[in-house]
Amino acid sequence: MMQKNHSLKEYEPVVGAELIDDLKTMAENIDGKSVLHVNSTRSGGGVAEILFRLVPLMNELGLSASWDVIKGDQAFFEATKTFHNALQTGLNLASQRNFDDFERKTNENLHDLKIEGDTIFIHDPQPAGMIAQKRIGTNQRWIWRCHIDVSNPDRNVWSFLARYVNKYDASVFSTPSFARSDLSVPQFMVSPSIDPLADKNKDLPRTYIDRVLSKYGLNSDKPLITQISRFDYAKDPIGVIEAFKLVSKHIDCELVLGGSLADDDPEGAEVHAKVVKAAEGRNDIHILLIPPFSDLEINALQRASAIVVQKSVKEGFGLTVAEALWKSRPVIAGATGGIPLQVKNGLTGYLVHNIEGAAYRMRYLLRNPDVAERLGRNGREHVRQNFLITRHLAEYLLVMLAIRRKEAIPLLMPHPK
Repeated sequence: MMQKNHSLKEYEPVVGAELIDDLKTMAENIDGKSVLHVNSTRSGGGVAEILFRLVPLMNELGLSASWDVIKGDQAFFEATKTFHNALQTGLNLASQRNFDDFERKTNENLHDLKIEGDTIFIHDPQPAGMIAQKRIGTNQRWIWRCHIDVSNPDRNVWSFLARYVNKYDASVFSTPSFARSDLSVPQFMVSPSIDPLADKNKDLPRTYIDRVLSKYGLNSDKPLITQISRFDYAKDPIGVIEAFKLVSKHIDCELVLGGSLADDDPEGAEVHAKVVKAAEGRNDIHILLIPPFSDLEINALQRASAIVVQKSVKEGFGLTVAEALWKSRPVIAGATGGIPLQVKNGLTGYLVHNIEGAAYRMRYLLRNPDVAERLGRNGREHVRQNFLITRHLAEYLLVMLAIRRKEAIPLLMPHPK
């Protein structure tokens, strides 16, 4: 079921009227009012969720904002998934066929999708080649918004991609550690965000949470450990299962691994099948294939959890961490990508580097609920200050102001405190 969008006025009780006034002032000072966002899918990932929220808010501010999606086939998405893995791991994974499939489908999209707007946000590698439509000699500005970790990429894939990126007017990364010294365009840092008013994050009555637990056969009398994410090797769901098995030898608890399959991720079904096999014979491990737009159920599962895990071994940012922290849940997460911006070790959760470390922290929090409560309380305030959609919108407006006034200076925001 499609969710409603919220007006800026509705965010005032959470973020304050001053920030809303600042957003209006910034938008008024942007000279080119039409904005287009382009990515590769409308569902199944954090980018799509953010755009679903951001585009209407931009329109409310007086901008003419829209969102379009490129088309892909199996070969194209296999190529871009290979690029994704090569960029995040540094491994030489891409074949010449991958590069050829990427260029073939890019050329088709250039023919079929007309890019119009004063400011164009192109999200991630999949549509990067659309820069070929940039109108030279006009006041049109193109921004490549990278949501993945490119701090130590495979050189072949990065060199191929950088040929496109260096034609943009600016690039945007999620953390300072992702910045690239070999790019010639200005680089900005804008962390992703969650919407506190969305179905996935809003307060829920306990009666609804109990109904969701009952639907999935979960025992509300046992502590619940949950990881919500796409079925992706980088999220290490099998590592989560192995850590849980160590914990369950000592504490009677349950594990939920829940997620969906993204349209642009051909590996998802394969990973899901391996996760199901790893959980065979365990009544205390629940593998949930949750369809898109099940945000209320995801919200309920996170709120019902004693601990939320995001044991990524590679991560762009990991918005499920911010979602859990906003619900005052303690988080145990991999020390990678943008996660350390959200999980301040010992303050809002715990960062871990291996299965044994994850299991140790799970046992510790289950045996020390007072510590879990303190971490969750700190985490909610940390998200309120740093990772809500209104801050995200403000920083996009600042990037637009900078590059449209031709005063773009490479700007890397400091880490959240």
